[in-house]
Amino acid sequence: MAAQGLSLHLSEALAAFYAHLEGERRLSPRTLDAYRRDLDGFAAFMGLHLAADITLADLQALRPSDFRAWMADRRRSGLAARSLSRELSAVRTLFSYLQRRWQVDVPALSLVESPRSTPSKPKPVSEDAARALIEETGKRQAAGWIEARDAAVLLLLYGCGLRISEALGLAGRDHPLGEILRITGKGSKTRIVPVLPAVREACAKYVAVCPFDLEPDQPLFRGARGGALGARTVQALMQELRGRLGLADSATPHALRHAFATHLLAHGGDLRAIQELLGHASLSTTQVYADVETQRLMSIYEGAHPRARRD
Repeated sequence: MAAQGLSLHLSEALAAFYAHLEGERRLSPRTLDAYRRDLDGFAAFMGLHLAADITLADLQALRPSDFRAWMADRRRSGLAARSLSRELSAVRTLFSYLQRRWQVDVPALSLVESPRSTPSKPKPVSEDAARALIEETGKRQAAGWIEARDAAVLLLLYGCGLRISEALGLAGRDHPLGEILRITGKGSKTRIVPVLPAVREACAKYVAVCPFDLEPDQPLFRGARGGALGARTVQALMQELRGRLGLADSATPHALRHAFATHLLAHGGDLRAIQELLGHASLSTTQVYADVETQRLMSIYEGAHPRARRD
């Protein structure tokens, strides 16, 4: 690469990169802001780390230890491993652009591994909270049929362990619900899910008062104007309900699916059976619910057993 290119300042290269993201890749303003935040922070650190006004020549001379120093600094600031992986990905994207446009070759970056992140644990709502959420749907100032619809949807999530997309994917032909539902989930994998009487009754109550014709090939659950009920509406419902009940932000529609699995396990459910009910391809995915339940039991033990107390 020509010496003139190597002398280009990183700030100028970053401006060109941001223009590329906005003009050619047409990234959303939010995504573009994330790139700016991550890469401006990286540039600021390297400027202090190398005590220089960074040029492309400086970038080309970076060693693996320089990148690791930046990563260590980000971790010391409290950044989680997953967020640091995202920032490192942004840096890799930048350097790929620099290589294409100015032939900046930084082999050290290929020797830097992304941090390993621990998968987040499911955060199910408690049995009392699940019951309260469903009961609270009938205590709002909403049309009777909407209250019945909301209760039916939440019961499908909690009583059958459905994903929100699976519950909203039910059609008019699925009513009346039988003792089982045949659900096609992720990866087009089909599973059989038992339907509790309470779930069947809630869905029947909704259908009886729904003001719209529920044609066999049309969505079973409808929005206020008759169109398909959207996931965002259910998410907004849960936000309202958890606010009314004083529950944590983790009380989302998916938390009811988590609760389905965790509560089954707490009451003696078999892990492999729960795997089938949830439609997980791997038992290891379902195993996290056993870990959550074990942690809960240990917390109860340490708080209640007299020999667990430390004087």
